[in-house]
Amino acid sequence: MQISARGDYAVRAALELANAYPATISAQALADAQGLPRKFLEAVLADLRRSGVIHAVRGADGGYSLSSPPAEVTIGMVLRAVDGPLAGVRGHRPEQTSYTGTSTHLPLVWVAVRSAVRGVVDEVTLAQAVTGQLPEAVRDLTTVPDAWQPR
Repeated sequence: MQISARGDYAVRAALELANAYPATISAQALADAQGLPRKFLEAVLADLRRSGVIHAVRGADGGYSLSSPPAEVTIGMVLRAVDGPLAGVRGHRPEQTSYTGTSTHLPLVWVAVRSAVRGVVDEVTLAQAVTGQLPEAVRDLTTVPDAWQPR
């Protein structure tokens, strides 16, 4: 799975908002806190707002805030808000793929990949990511002998 810059920035901004919840934070403060380009971040924040993950507050004390408590917002929700479905195959959902011959069973692999990704990003909330108190099943995945090794 490839995490886009848009997805990475969205999660990092959401974690800043989770840490400050329920207070609001300006786009500039979010950009500064995470070392992100403000203009690009503003486009990401607009996607998060349109999807309902965050809301904008106007005025002198305005900025952005999570729409729900951090314990109710998952990493997967944030990623989908800016990038769409988690595991696409040439622009299609895995269950929409169809192959013939030796590739007939390949959609099963693509669906399994999506399920595995969901098993992490839909199980980790922003609150857990901020505190580092990840679910045991997710933590266990980081201890597999080659988990930190590139392939």
